[in-house]
Amino acid sequence: MARYHIETYGCTSNRGESRDIERRLRDAGHHKVETAADADVAILNTCTVVEKTERNMLRRAKELADETADLIVTGCMALAQGEAFADADVDAQVLHWDDVPEAVTNGECPTTTPDAEPILDGVVGILPIARGCMSNCSYCITKQATGRVDSPPVEENVEKARALVHAGAKEIRITGQDTGVYGWDTGERKLPELLERIATEIEGEFRVRVGMANPGGVHGIREELAAVFAEHDEIYNFLHAPVQSGSDDVLADMRRQHEVSQYRDIVETFNDTLGEWTLSTDFIVGFPTEDDDDHEASMDLLRETRPEKINVTRFSKRPGTDAAELKGLGGQTKKDRSKAMTELKMDVVGEAHESMVGTRRDVLVVEEGTGDSVKCYDGAYRQVIVQNATDHGLEPGDFATVEVTSHQTVYAFAEPVDAAAVDDGPAETTAD
Repeated sequence: MARYHIETYGCTSNRGESRDIERRLRDAGHHKVETAADADVAILNTCTVVEKTERNMLRRAKELADETADLIVTGCMALAQGEAFADADVDAQVLHWDDVPEAVTNGECPTTTPDAEPILDGVVGILPIARGCMSNCSYCITKQATGRVDSPPVEENVEKARALVHAGAKEIRITGQDTGVYGWDTGERKLPELLERIATEIEGEFRVRVGMANPGGVHGIREELAAVFAEHDEIYNFLHAPVQSGSDDVLADMRRQHEVSQYRDIVETFNDTLGEWTLSTDFIVGFPTEDDDDHEASMDLLRETRPEKINVTRFSKRPGTDAAELKGLGGQTKKDRSKAMTELKMDVVGEAHESMVGTRRDVLVVEEGTGDSVKCYDGAYRQVIVQNATDHGLEPGDFATVEVTSHQTVYAFAEPVDAAAVDDGPAETTAD
């Protein structure tokens, strides 16, 4: 679990984004500190209203980069002029607001709330299905806080999901340290059964997103899991399976409990079963035993499997972990590898969103965005932004058909399609 320091500049909307970032970090077990010098990671939420502001943002970014191990820059200037930070030789990850919380994790599992109870946040219902995990990763401090997996019965989680839907949830986010090993403590692999029952037994119109599931747990249920996804429109065609490295040697040193071939098996199965889906994964760059060939293996794996959501994290030592005892790589090495992978990531992600332009998609409006916009998700859990939401009469909880008009690398922009156009127009291109 990381210590974070966050600074926010600009308008009320930016402050709202920072509150959301902090909520998600807090819920994942991370801790806020008051100064960047005391933090594992600093977050700078930027403004870009005038040239003087931009100069101030660059100056502050340089200061923070000198004070902390890792710096994440987000916000308006990061999105509109992200290259300015690299041009100014600021050592930072430049990310969209939504990608900040996962980038803070250092590859660790998320930590659910102590009582693991459901939470309704707007139209999003957060359902922790279990606590703990079955892994023993050498770099992860979360395991020390959560222990082995403890899985409540399927029926109990179905009832919690039903209560969230009845309370107004339109999207249920299934969470846990590792959702793929749900039920392993009872001798069964229960995630597909849980998803099947939520999709078939709960009345109402809603969507389900499965949270992080490590490849070691998913591999044994990959065919059953992909089949459940394919059968039920209620379940987003989205899988977050963090591979962390493309090198089996490094994975062994990380004690990740999977091999690269198993990750490839998962991707192949989902490719064969689903017409369109989103693969999300994580890479740790600069693990102490990672050499140049290992790094290139990770780059090759990214090119080969082409995940559409990618979290790139530089290795950072966590106290009390076995990896903290290893001799670390130089800071410049980690920076160079992180930069190379991030550039490749943006190419891969941008290509995926470019392919969406001109297609029609059924989306769920999940939350308000910046200004008069709303954030929506299509059937493959790709983020779609609709601007001038008030004019279109869209608000969180609505379902709509939209046509994608453009993209900004990590998300798409779309316009609603009226009912007559949907009835009379060409067939939609949507997630299966």
